[in-house]
Amino acid sequence: MNKFDIENLDLFYGSNQALKGITLPIPARKVTALIGPSGCGKSTLLRCLNRMNDLIEGVRITGKLHMGDEDIYGDIDVARLRIKVGMVFQKPNPFPMSIYDNIAYGLRAQGVKDKKVLDDVVERSLRGAALWDEVKDRLKSHAFGLSGGQQQRLCIARTIAMQPDVILMDEPTSALDPIATKKIEDLMESLKKDFTIVIVTHSMQQARRISDRTAFFLMGELVEHDETQNIFSNPQDDRTRGYVNGDFG
Repeated sequence: MNKFDIENLDLFYGSNQALKGITLPIPARKVTALIGPSGCGKSTLLRCLNRMNDLIEGVRITGKLHMGDEDIYGDIDVARLRIKVGMVFQKPNPFPMSIYDNIAYGLRAQGVKDKKVLDDVVERSLRGAALWDEVKDRLKSHAFGLSGGQQQRLCIARTIAMQPDVILMDEPTSALDPIATKKIEDLMESLKKDFTIVIVTHSMQQARRISDRTAFFLMGELVEHDETQNIFSNPQDDRTRGYVNGDFG
């Protein structure tokens, strides 16, 4: 079963075409990795999934992008879409407030005031992000006091708190050390039981370690997509083979 169905998607920044005829199914409750050299379109496609490109002037999109039966570029509530399709960015971006308030922020913005409900969601979300045991005794401490890896897991917990269907990750470990990276990768493995995850990564080793499916992009085109094992061990396109062998990129 697919969470997203993308068909013949083109995206233009003004007169510059950044995505060219992308057709890609994204299966539910799997990790799909988008790989390719810088500027190939992978982050642009990721931002299509929650309409973040709407925030950029002069963007034009054609083709189809459905989440289940819903046309993402139809007449929909974009704010609700961005709750259902949460995003974790390259650099950790905790809010300038306590650990607790970071998690509770979105719920409070929706009018939730019951302290027991907030307490329960904060604990559940931090447990889901494998952070509870490290911060449970300092929930009122400022989030900026956490390490970079802890801040990134806090941002994942903040996303989980809104009960999304999908978590988008745009190079979520590129600013982290190897130990923190391993914790995020282990976390993705456990999160996919409940969420569909789409990750953009520059690291082919990471894609190989953590994803179920991999899509390779080059100059705005989707060259090949398949089970991750096939992409790395038996690619069908010479350009894919060259990239995963390190010949360019």
